[in-house]
Amino acid sequence: PSEGGKLLVVPMVGSHWLSMQEVVVKLSERGHEVVVLMPEVSWQTETTEAYKVLTYPVTQTLEELDGAF
Repeated sequence: PSEGGKLLVVPMVGSHWLSMQEVVVKLSERGHEVVVLMPEVSWQTETTEAYKVLTYPVTQTLEELDGAF
């Protein structure tokens, strides 16, 4: 048993967010307050009520992001 805490998650572009997301949801279920900070332009658009998503502005478009990878 443990007390829930506050967590800030900042996945990088191209990171293993799909794997991380499962962990973040489990931490939320165990009482942690989780905030995920993502750029406005991102492939990671799925949201859930398990965590709060905050976005920050970026200068690139989704097309530019796709072209870079």
